Amino acid sequence: MLRVLLLTLTVVAIAHAELCKPDAQNAFKVRLSIRTALGDNAYAWDANEEYLFKAMVAFAMRRYSSKSTTQISDVLLCNVTDRVSFWFVVTDSSQNMTTVPGSVVEAAIRMNRNRINSAFLLSDKTLQFLKITSTLSPPVEPSTPVWLIVFGVVLCLIVAGIVFLVVAGIQQRKKKNKESTERENLEEKGEVTVTVENGIPCEALDLKAGHINGVFAADDERFTSL
Repeated sequence: MLRVLLLTLTVVAIAHAELCKPDAQNAFKVRLSIRTALGDNAYAWDANEEYLFKAMVAFAMRRYSSKSTTQISDVLLCNVTDRVSFWFVVTDSSQNMTTVPGSVVEAAIRMNRNRINSAFLLSDKTLQFLKITSTLSPPVEPSTPVWLIVFGVVLCLIVAGIVFLVVAGIQQRKKKNKESTERENLEEKGEVTVTVENGIPCEALDLKAGHINGVFAADDERFTSL
């Protein structure tokens, strides 16, 4: 009985070795950068971490398809290196130790990528499934709606235009008032423009006070003395 059991285990081990090996059909390579992601808080990759990885893959398979009966023992790891990289396959024990199609495994991993990353405190960059493209993070929505931002900008431009027009109107009015005041001051002081004719300046005639011609004034004085 013991020989039969040992023989069975040996056959299973050989079958698993054939199913899980580098570049095997439906096999995926995983690379983890724990030190890069966590620094001094990095944890050691050991048998417990391998068990957790198998459990997360089995969880992803079951969550992807309600018909899946994947067990932790159905997830095989091989070629584990000290730099924490390895290959894995998912077997289907109900079909004579065959592997689950890679497309199904890939879809399950992509669907549950965030959950797997969170389990190991890693991200898409530090937990890489080399044949599986990274999932795109959902776009970050701004806290303020875009239409409100546009409305605010337009409103600011309108207010700036109104302020500019008001300031320009006030300055123009002040300028006109200043010119009017200067003109009034000139009129009060009696300052008039001197007209120049034939190169000789001619003073304007004061119509109220009159203007005495010096030639006739001299004749009047001479005749008066006689």
